[in-house]
Amino acid sequence: MQIEVGEEYKRSQLHDAFGGNRQGGIASCAKADIVFLFTGETGEQYGYSDGWDGDYFMYTGEGQTGDMVFARGNAAVRDHEQNGKRLILMQTTQPTFVQVVGEFACVDYEYFEAPDKDNFGRGAIRFVLEKSVGSSSVTSQTTSPLPSSHHKKPTKTERKGLVTSRVGQGWYRRELLHKFGHKCAVTESSLEEILIASHIVPWRDSSDDEKLDPNNGILLSPNYDALFDKHFISFDDSGNIIISSVLSSSHVSSLGISTAAQIEVSELMKPYLARHREKLR
Repeated sequence: MQIEVGEEYKRSQLHDAFGGNRQGGIASCAKADIVFLFTGETGEQYGYSDGWDGDYFMYTGEGQTGDMVFARGNAAVRDHEQNGKRLILMQTTQPTFVQVVGEFACVDYEYFEAPDKDNFGRGAIRFVLEKSVGSSSVTSQTTSPLPSSHHKKPTKTERKGLVTSRVGQGWYRRELLHKFGHKCAVTESSLEEILIASHIVPWRDSSDDEKLDPNNGILLSPNYDALFDKHFISFDDSGNIIISSVLSSSHVSSLGISTAAQIEVSELMKPYLARHREKLR
């Protein structure tokens, strides 16, 4: 079977020819070196929200309840290039029909918070997809290699709508995980799924270089991250926590914030922390 970009096909026909999961959003095909990605408005009821941001397509990973993890479909998307798999994006047009959007490459990914199908908060994965230049058709016998490798570290973060999508965020998070030993800078929790890569000087206030500077970053667990982001807490140059007088002792206690909390501060972090402290509530 040959499929063409822009054409519509019955989804069952695609799986008959190529294989893969007939119901999920990500289908790794058994009969070809292809991973199908299905997107459509119906996914929003399960906490999925996909769409274009400039030249990039933001695609939410799979998993209807609980935190998303890199297993099965999500791993197939992330690792498609090293596994020699092509990503083909499909847009649902009718209940049983899809339209071929084209071939894409996963250039990055990020973690974010999103509701699951039961409307509970959870950690989700968003893939940053870039449309590939090349063939406009795919056959069930296709085993051709992917286009040449894409960059792993974006060089310009404000290009093509990256202020909102933060294409650099996936790379940035990995840098901070490495820098802080895969642990929260405060609590030393090593549960990576909940750790948040935060900018010390907010994204909106940072220059292009500062946006991707790991020294302008800190890895925090959710409560500390939320308070740090809202400038309810900060840290001095010795790494000691500073708690805003706006927070009552009951707030501090109920949120599990330690008044003796301390982080390790490098010399290159100090200018960023100084700017953060200027906005302490």
